[in-house]
Amino acid sequence: MAAKRKPIKIKPSKRGTFKAMAKKAGRSVQGEATAVLNNPRASAAAKKKANFARNAAKFNRGGKRGK
Repeated sequence: MAAKRKPIKIKPSKRGTFKAMAKKAGRSVQGEATAVLNNPRASAAAKKKANFARNAAKFNRGGKRGK
């Protein structure tokens, strides 16, 4: 049996900011995450949001690709 996880708490003022950044750049969220993480000049905050977006994509499928 899988253990229950604590809900993730995202500050309300930060919700949707990465998606808005991706939309402004004309990319998907995952495309923007890849672009941000490959950009050495990206801010630390943008990199944190991009890394969270990559991890959040795995939340509903148990953490493994292809499930």
